[in-house]
Amino acid sequence: MLYRANRLTVDRWLALTVAAAIVFVIANAYPVVRISLQGQHNEATLWQSAAALAHGPIALIAVPTALSIIVVPFMQISLLAWVLGYARIGRRAPGFAQAMRMLVTLRPWSMIEVGLLGILVAIIKLSSFLQVAPGAGIWATAGLMILITLIANRDIHWLWELTEHKPFRHEARA
Repeated sequence: MLYRANRLTVDRWLALTVAAAIVFVIANAYPVVRISLQGQHNEATLWQSAAALAHGPIALIAVPTALSIIVVPFMQISLLAWVLGYARIGRRAPGFAQAMRMLVTLRPWSMIEVGLLGILVAIIKLSSFLQVAPGAGIWATAGLMILITLIANRDIHWLWELTEHKPFRHEARA
């Protein structure tokens, strides 16, 4: 009950979700790390890191990695933005029940914090052999970790009550 009392308003929750979407784009578009050795350098984004895993000896781990640090957070942000956008006007989004079920199902599969921890461990280990510099993607990933925790771990059940089914104008005529 204490957890439920500490809920965000729809507007604040939607604003945090939009912020998470922006940070998600930055985290996936910009390099997470830059590695240099004897004048040569290489950079990698989250997508490139997951793809590199697919070509190595531990290729089986590439799919869960991509799912937990890229696909699931994207789905959480997208579904929350969809549901909250309609909740803001007091309506249920099309596919509301399915979206709500999917949000509950996805909650334990978002592991941005685990991915960030793995990246930090890799940076620390590599720094003794190579010049390693964190990129904008790692800072965005850290911000995304905080935002995903704020938006995805909230009690979403009150959205059912807030958005009692009200027919749209074209549904009322039918």
